[in-house]
Amino acid sequence: MEHPFRFTEVVTGIKPSATLAINQKSKELLEAGKTIYRFGLGQSPFPVPNLVTAALKENAHQKDYLNTKGLQELREAVAQYHLRKDGLEFKAENIQIGPGSKELIYGVMLALDATLILANPSWVSYEPQARLSTKTIQWIDTDFEQKWKISPEQLDACAATISGSKMMLLNYPNNPSGQTYTEQELQAIAHIARKHNIIIVSDEIYGALAYEKHCSIAAYYREGTIVTAGLSKWCGAGGWRLGTAAFPDELSRLANYMGIIASETYTAVAAPIQYAAVEAFRESPSIKDYLIKSKAILKSVSNYCETTLKESRLEFHSSEGGFYLFIVAEAYREELEKRNIKDGKDLVNALLEETGIAVLPGSDFGREETELSFRLAYVDFDGKQALEQYETFPDKSEFIRKCCPAIFEGMKILRNFFHTP
Repeated sequence: MEHPFRFTEVVTGIKPSATLAINQKSKELLEAGKTIYRFGLGQSPFPVPNLVTAALKENAHQKDYLNTKGLQELREAVAQYHLRKDGLEFKAENIQIGPGSKELIYGVMLALDATLILANPSWVSYEPQARLSTKTIQWIDTDFEQKWKISPEQLDACAATISGSKMMLLNYPNNPSGQTYTEQELQAIAHIARKHNIIIVSDEIYGALAYEKHCSIAAYYREGTIVTAGLSKWCGAGGWRLGTAAFPDELSRLANYMGIIASETYTAVAAPIQYAAVEAFRESPSIKDYLIKSKAILKSVSNYCETTLKESRLEFHSSEGGFYLFIVAEAYREELEKRNIKDGKDLVNALLEETGIAVLPGSDFGREETELSFRLAYVDFDGKQALEQYETFPDKSEFIRKCCPAIFEGMKILRNFFHTP
C-alpha cells in the first residue's frame, strides 16, 4: 500500500527530462530487437580525448574532498581558457565548478530572486528548473523567420513589463535550433540588458562547437553576464558531469553564494574528474586537433542531413553549431491529419512507431502542442571511428555512408515518411 505522504505542488507538476526519457525509451526498444535511429538525446558521439582519459587514470587515487568552489588548479585553467578563447577576463576565485552546467544554472536560479526571461523555444530543463526554484517565467516567443532568436526590441518590451529584478537565460549555439547570435546581435542585446539591469546567464555549453567563430555576450556586457560551460559537448564527457560557471567581479557575491549552495548539496565534483579536467581546459595541440576534426565531422553530417531533407517540404535553418536541427512540418499538415497526426507529439510518436526514428516534439522546448515541429540530434554514429577515418574520405558523402550509417539511412527514411501516401 502506498504511504500517504503529501508532495509539494512544485514537484508534482514536473515531468522527467524529455531528452533523458527519449534516450531510455530508445534503449528499451533497441533491447527489444527494434531498429532505432537515436536522434533524440543530444549526446556527443566522440570519445573523451586520450590525454584527458589518461589524466583521469593517473588521478584515480585522488580521494579527498575538494574546495566547494572547485580545485584551484582547475579554476585557474578555466579562467585561462576563457581568456584564450574569448578574450574574457575572470578571476579564479569567481569560477565555480559543478556536476554539470545544468546544476550550476539551477544554482543561479536558486540564489537569485528575479523573474526569469526565456526564449521560446528553449532547452527542455530551463522551465522545469525555474518552476522547482519557484521563479516567475516571462516567455519571449520567437519564430522561424527570425531564426528562433530573441530580438533586442522583444527583450526591451518584455523587460519593461517586469517589476523587480530580472535574469535571462541565453543559449548559443542553441539547443534546440542549432542557431547562434552574431556579434552585432549580441551587442544589441547587451545594450538592452544593461538598460534594464538584467543578469544574463549565458549558456555556452556548445560554444566550442560553433562552426564559425564563437563570440560571448560577456564581451559586451561583462558586468552582468555569467558564462556557463563544461566538458559534456566539446569534450565528449557528458557522463563525467563537470560544468563551469564564470562570474565577473561585479557578481562575486553571487559566486560566493554558489559555493555555499555547493557546500550544502553536492559538496564538490569528484576529485579525479576535476584533476583530469585540468588537461582538457589547458587545450594541448592534441585537443586542438580533436576539436578541429570533431567540428568538421559534425558540419559534414549536418550538411548531409540538410541536403537530404531539403528534398522535402520540411522547413529548417542550417545548423551553425552543436548537433541539432529544429524542423517544422507545417507544410504537411493536411496530409498528416489524414493519417490522424494532428500535433507534434502525434508526429514524433508516429515517426518512432512507423520508422524507428526517435526525435523530440517542439512542445518539449516550449512550442505550442499543436505545432508540427521537432528537434533532431544528428549524433547517432561511432565518433571514435569517425575521428580515425574522416580524413581518408575525400568524398564526404561516402564518409557518411561508411562511418555514419544510421545518419545515412535515417535521413532518407525521415524524408520518405513525409511522402508516404
